[in-house]
Amino acid sequence: MNYYGLTDRGIVRKQNQDTFACQELRIMDGALIVVCDGMGGARGGNIASRMTCDTFCSSFLESIDPFDDLQALAGHMKQALEQANEAVFARSGEDPECSGMGTTLVAAAVTPQGAAVLNIGDSRAYHISRTGGIRQITRDHSVVADMVERGEIRAEEARTNPNRNLITRAVGTAETVSGDFFFVPMREEDILLLCSDGLTNLLEDDELAAIILQQTDLPEGCERLIREALTKGAPDNVTAVLLKM
Repeated sequence: MNYYGLTDRGIVRKQNQDTFACQELRIMDGALIVVCDGMGGARGGNIASRMTCDTFCSSFLESIDPFDDLQALAGHMKQALEQANEAVFARSGEDPECSGMGTTLVAAAVTPQGAAVLNIGDSRAYHISRTGGIRQITRDHSVVADMVERGEIRAEEARTNPNRNLITRAVGTAETVSGDFFFVPMREEDILLLCSDGLTNLLEDDELAAIILQQTDLPEGCERLIREALTKGAPDNVTAVLLKM
């Protein structure tokens, strides 16, 4: 199992409020990968994403057991999410500069059994294979995703809709938050992509798959994804994390 991540401020933004982490799970021959995309004020988004990523990872790593199955790992992820949300919400109430801050979170705990995936917001997880192509695992918690589901706009219109940056669920903006969980079988050579919307707002799913499957290694894949986003103007921060079985 190999993994690699890369983030970039983009062309327009003055600060990178994305955060990512890749942690080896030695006790179960696995890995934890995380992407957070912060929001709120000059400092708030950066603080929210970093706090969430750090708290989530530390809580999860302290909780796991070598005999945990994917359901147990999902339980640890839920607990880690609760701790991260509590920390960010408290900081938001104590620090005026951080008032109202929040962040997305997408995470995957991967073992030889498969992957347990968690998401809040519009950062995404994708499953990619040479035989099956690309499949979006997560569902965006966003205004435009809800509009598509209700049939008000087509999926291809969501990318340019003026409400595309409005999310309906985030870490740290309320006392409690719930995430969606997904369980994904993983075979040898299968790839997971975790990314912020700075990437998916610019590249179609088939473009993501083509770029990733054409590269010889994960660092090259991440670098190419970021480079393509920059070529298209990258108005937002861009983050990509790849894991290959």
